[in-house]
Amino acid sequence: MNQIEQLERLHPVFLPALEHFMGLGVELAGEEAGKMEHAEIESLISKEGKEILRRMFQAHLDLRCTREVREETVAGSDGVVRLRCRQGCERGLMSVFGKVTVTRKGYKAPKVESVFPMDAELNLPQDLYSHGLRCRVAEEVAGHSFDEAVENIVKTTGGKVPKRQTEEVAVCAARDFNEFYSGREAETPEATSDILVLTVDQKGMVMREEDLRPATRKAAEKAEHQPGARLNPGQKLNRKRMATVASVYTIEARERTPEMVMGLADEDKPDRSRCRNKRVWASVEQEPEVVIQDMFDEALRRDPEKKRPWAVLLDGGEKQLELVLGLVRSLRPDISVILDFVHVLEYLWKAAYSFYPVGSQEAQNCVAEQALKILRGESTQVVTGLRQRIDLAKHGPEKLKAAVKCANYLEKYGVLMDYNVYLEEGLPIATGVIEGACRHLIKDRMDLTGARWRLKSAEAVLRIRSLRSSGDLDAYWKFHRARELKRNYSYAASCAT
Repeated sequence: MNQIEQLERLHPVFLPALEHFMGLGVELAGEEAGKMEHAEIESLISKEGKEILRRMFQAHLDLRCTREVREETVAGSDGVVRLRCRQGCERGLMSVFGKVTVTRKGYKAPKVESVFPMDAELNLPQDLYSHGLRCRVAEEVAGHSFDEAVENIVKTTGGKVPKRQTEEVAVCAARDFNEFYSGREAETPEATSDILVLTVDQKGMVMREEDLRPATRKAAEKAEHQPGARLNPGQKLNRKRMATVASVYTIEARERTPEMVMGLADEDKPDRSRCRNKRVWASVEQEPEVVIQDMFDEALRRDPEKKRPWAVLLDGGEKQLELVLGLVRSLRPDISVILDFVHVLEYLWKAAYSFYPVGSQEAQNCVAEQALKILRGESTQVVTGLRQRIDLAKHGPEKLKAAVKCANYLEKYGVLMDYNVYLEEGLPIATGVIEGACRHLIKDRMDLTGARWRLKSAEAVLRIRSLRSSGDLDAYWKFHRARELKRNYSYAASCAT
């Protein structure tokens, strides 16, 4: 007896799936299929294959129904004992293969909700959509608009999730993000003396007016009520809420010289250090201080005894700097807090154009000279020289505005610009990782043309993208399913594996 015959005899519930499979085989062997192009064959197998899988899933659920043992009494999470048993209680389940029906026993008592033990055994969601389909929805909305996600689910699965439900599923799928990271056990510290880098930045997202922060919402309302249909030249209507982006990663120390950084050294450039064990995440819902605290908590989880060198990379945002320095003072005063050198270069270029034509060789030489001095730890001398040039310049105040701004910037953040020390110690001096995270997590997905986000859905998409970028999505989904079991079926949560 072959396996198909054995399956037919022992478990006849699988017959519909087997019949559909055999029917597809007959169709593929027929004359009409023999005239099809390969693309038509692919489409046929894809469509009918999903139906075969749906029927297999349905058959398994039907088999579970026949095997379900009747309990004498069942108690729910409310502690009330249910004595009456009802047979054949049905509920729908939209899966990745299509819609199936779960038939199971229900236990009831007066004035309380019925309990279905098989629902807990299968860890069924409270709504229509299976965990497999919910995971697919989460992956789709992480990379595409909600409209595109709806279309892609229909194209690539046998299921269907309307747009409003797609947004709700995404929010639900991301609900355990904070608990997943905060509840992780402390890792065995990395067996390395390499640098632990912490970095943070912010990026704006266009929001619906009701989800803007109070100050921004008030300003937007005021602008809307001003007379006239047009904004004044240069005026912008701010509808953005700032998301805080953070990252923690490991990098090997690489000693460099100022000349090597500027590309002026004769020796070969050293291999660029690669980030390892990188976690990136973003939040538009939480305040910056919460995200920055989480960043330091993540660093402590990786290096609880604080034996490794730590470096914090920032771009000079005052609020971020204030929060970071407060934690540095209370947690670990020996942390190197470093100002992004690329931002310094941007100020130097703008200052150079106060004195030389844009694109000129003189401007280029000026920037290279000043940048080398700053990398050698001579930022004070650069500020002094710049202010002297401003005083002697014959240009008007407007022309010199960028130079004044540059001098003020270098003077204000000079304490974070000991680049000669940072380079000798092999520390990074540029925020490329967090800049890339801002582009990847936010701009590439959240800054789509015409998009105006609601807070809950925006936060959900950011969390899912963060999990995917950090390589934690699979581990998170297992954790999320266990949490769903505990939430929905607390009386049976101990069954989780």
